[in-house]
This record gives sequence, C-alpha cells and structure tokens, in this order.
Amino acid sequence: MAKYIIVSGGVLSGVGKGIATASIGKILSEYGYKVTAIKIDPYINFDAGTLRPTEHGEVWVTNDGGEIDQDLGSYERFLGIDIPKSNNITTGQVYKAIIDRERNGEYLGETVQFIPHVPEEIKNRIKKASKDYDITLIEIGGTIGDYENVPFLFTAKSMERELGKENVVYVLITYLPIPTHIGEMKTKPTQQAIKLLQEQGIMPDIILCRGKEPLDDVRKKKIETYANIQRELVISAPDIKVLYEVPINFEREQLGLKILSKLNLQPKKKPDWKEWEIALNRLKASEIVRIAMVGKYVDIGAFTFKDAYVSINEALEHSGARVGLKAKIDWVDSKTLEDKDPAETLKNYDGLIIPGGFGATGIEGKISAIKYARETGTPFLGLCLGAQLAVVEYARNVAGLKDAHSIEINPKTPYPVVDLLPTQKELLAKSSYGGTMRLGAYAAVIKADTVVYKLYQKENRIVEDMQQKLSPESLGEVQNFEYVIERHRHRYEISPKFHEALEKAGLVFSGYHQRQDGTKLVEFIELPKHPFFVGTQAHPEFRSRFLNPAPLFIGFMEAVKKHIEKRVD
Repeated sequence: MAKYIIVSGGVLSGVGKGIATASIGKILSEYGYKVTAIKIDPYINFDAGTLRPTEHGEVWVTNDGGEIDQDLGSYERFLGIDIPKSNNITTGQVYKAIIDRERNGEYLGETVQFIPHVPEEIKNRIKKASKDYDITLIEIGGTIGDYENVPFLFTAKSMERELGKENVVYVLITYLPIPTHIGEMKTKPTQQAIKLLQEQGIMPDIILCRGKEPLDDVRKKKIETYANIQRELVISAPDIKVLYEVPINFEREQLGLKILSKLNLQPKKKPDWKEWEIALNRLKASEIVRIAMVGKYVDIGAFTFKDAYVSINEALEHSGARVGLKAKIDWVDSKTLEDKDPAETLKNYDGLIIPGGFGATGIEGKISAIKYARETGTPFLGLCLGAQLAVVEYARNVAGLKDAHSIEINPKTPYPVVDLLPTQKELLAKSSYGGTMRLGAYAAVIKADTVVYKLYQKENRIVEDMQQKLSPESLGEVQNFEYVIERHRHRYEISPKFHEALEKAGLVFSGYHQRQDGTKLVEFIELPKHPFFVGTQAHPEFRSRFLNPAPLFIGFMEAVKKHIEKRVD
C-alpha cells in the first residue's frame, strides 16, 4: 500500500516548507524507503514558466522539459533523484484537464462539478506521480488559510478516508515569531494555523515549529495542549546557517522514526549519514570567498529577492564543500555597471558569475563585467544568457565584429552572433513561441583536451546512461562521440554563421549539441589561456547535488581558490 505525507504551512508562506519536505524525504530514504515528492501550487497558471522571478522565485527545469516551482529543485538536491514535471500539480492544470474532457464529450452528458471531478483529477495526478514509490511527500503551497487551497486539503482528507489513516500522515509547518518589542516567542499564529486545519477536518500528526530560535519547553507545552497531540510530535526547527543540516537536526528528535511509526512502517536499514556529515562539516569550516553574481532579478521594491537564482547559490554550496570554500554571494545589479568602470565594483571579488535571464535590462552592464573578468584573469562562469553575452563581448572586443549583439537585444545588429535558427523563425512567424524554446535535458558532444572535457571526465559524467530517457530530438547525433547531459531553458543560439570567425579569433567551442538535421548548436565555450573562463548554454546548476556537485561549478571554485592563493603570494 502506498503511503502519503501531506505537508502544509500555516500563517505565512516562505517558512521553508520545501526544505522541510525535502529533508523528510532524505531521512526516509536513509531508512531504506523509495521516496518521491510532489509540489502542489494553487495558482491558475498552468506552470511556473511565465511567472515573474522576483515574485515567485526561480523557475526549475526538469529533465523532461517542465518549467516548475523551485521547490522541486530542493527535492532533487536532497533526494539525489531526477523528478519529472508530472510531480508539479497546479490548479490551472487540474481545471484545464477537466474542461478539455468536458469539451471532448468524455463525461457522457453528466454534470461536471467541483465534487467529485476536481478532487478525483487531483487524486489521479497524485497516483500517477507516486507510482512505484513506497512513500510520497505532497507539499501544498501557500498556507492553509488560502481559499485556493481548499480543493487540495479536501482531496487530502478524501485520500485519508479511502486509504485509511495509517497510510496518510499530516505535517504542519508553522512559524513562531519573536516580536522585537516583546522579545518573547509567540505561539498564537501556530494555534490559529491548527484551528484552520481542523476546519478542513484535518488534525496535524506532526508539527514542525519554525523560528529564529529553538522551541523551548514552555512553548512546546502550549502547542501540545492546543493541538491535543503528544509533546514529542512537536518538533523544533530553528534557523540554521546551512540548509543541508536540516535533516540532521530533525533526526536529533527522531523525526524519521516518528513518521514511520505513524505510517505503521519499520526501518528497512540503519541510516548512514557519514558522507553527508563529512561534506556538511567541510562546508562549515571552509574559507569564505566573495563571488559577484551579476544579474537583473535582484530587486523587488525596497528588498533584494535572492530566490531568483537559488539553484546557482546551492550549486556553489555543493562545489564549495568539495574544494573547501564557502561562497559569499553578492548580488550585483547589472544596471549599476552600465555607466561606470566595472573595476570599482568588481575588483574585490574572487570570481564572477553571469546567470541566465530574459530581456534587455542591464545587458551592457553584464557585458562590461564579462570584459573585466576576461582582461583581469578573474574566474568567470557564464550560464545561458551569460554564455551568450560572453560571445557578444568577445566578438566585439577581440574578433573585431563591432556592435555585435544578440538579436534578442538588438534586432538590427550588423553582427548577430546570437540569433534564432531558421526553423525557430518559421515557428515564430506562426506565433508558436513555445516551440522555439530548448527545454529540458539535451546531449552535448564534448571536445577532448578542453577544460570542459577534463572537468566532466574527472566527475565521471561523460557518456551518461540516459539514451533511453531522452527523446531523439534531445539526444541528437551522439553515436561514437563522448557526450554529457545538461538541462536547458533558452531560445537564442550562438549563430553557426559566426563559428569560424570566432574560433579563428581564439574562442574555443568545447561542446555542441548536434541536431538530427546536422546543425551544430554550441553548448560550451572557453578561453584555454585564461585561469577559468567558461560559458554554457545549459543550466548545470539544475543537476548539481550536495554529494555530487556540477563539474563546471567545481572547476569554477577550484579556479577561485587558485586565484586567491596567487593574489596572496
């Protein structure tokens, strides 16, 4: 019998439900169970692809091309597995499926209503995503007081009725604030969250109490009395410096065994946290280095919104733990670099990253930063748009292609070194914008004796066993070649018309995706005489894991380490 853990949040969003869900999944996998996770988002958007990063956070891309909520990234990083796009369920998906079936006459004249059709559609999607797994975690986005969450909470209760209480566990994550004018941790928001959950007929089995400080006995007693549950099921979840310590903290209160007991399960094996703790301790003790992340999705009103690039941050954590460095990231607004010498801002940084993004805002600031990194020998990693702009900068300032640009930014550029392919232009003419994107995992053939090749070879990521999982389009022509797999989310390509001129000028194209029609799409660029100057059309941060970091990020952090040592000497 499949087992389900329903994770919901009370009072306010952003308290760490995704990390808590991922940590619970990691713990249960250490007890020998096959675990997956589902994220339910109550918005009417079909997926996260068109949502604003400064409001919703990063768009996570799955191997099968899904544009998903960033919490799926947390699940993959902690569980060490690839999760498909079907594990993200939105209100928009549910209602679209029902309406499409109604329009196609599949309901045979019956009246289509919220009950039973909406809960049944949600349950069918959950069952599909949880097939072949022992335990499925289901995180419900937002808070339990949100009107739009009613269908999903109703469905959770319906699943409990159908499957039996021993197969469904409810975990409530709530926040305990410490108002500065009082200086005391308050439980009232948690009490209100419990009350709201009870109104849906649901009693929490376990309460995870988030807060700036650990939960004390006085507060634990209050929650125990109000929720009418045992004290040992009220778990303290205080703020910590390193996210990957969360499952270790939970296990100090034996959360895994408590959940298994609620599910009538016994451990299949003894957890082994040795490798995890080694990496964790190495990261805690690491030397701090300053990395400039030059992008545009950094401000929202009077606040800085860092979740727009959360996967890059985590990939730096993973690679930092490997090489003994702790990255302190400063989010540099590229707009501020457009009208001044970039050295004024960037001279004190140990490395520079230009992440992905869309649109023209701050572009010249990014190009200026890339030029600075190339000329000063500062370690540089360009991701997606960052790689495209590195090509633009090199074309302008080294290859002699004055005013070279991407047609995304300047459609009238005399040298469109970043362009759309003819097939993409045909699709755009038909207003088929989605078909012009490269989304999901693609194979990239790697040139031997390049920086990129050596990094992937060292991490045993060359010729990965994914041929059966990739579509022919995503796999391309890789026969008799050494290749790697990375995820993509972009539309514009480095124009094949300028490959020869750029290579003659010294830019190395160290990897490419070869389409079935023979077209070569550049995947990796590098400057071999630079300490580290690498760009990729892909998003390697999406396949970085705490115990298995992304090769390009390892190479970047190793170069940062050498850069510091050289500067000290």
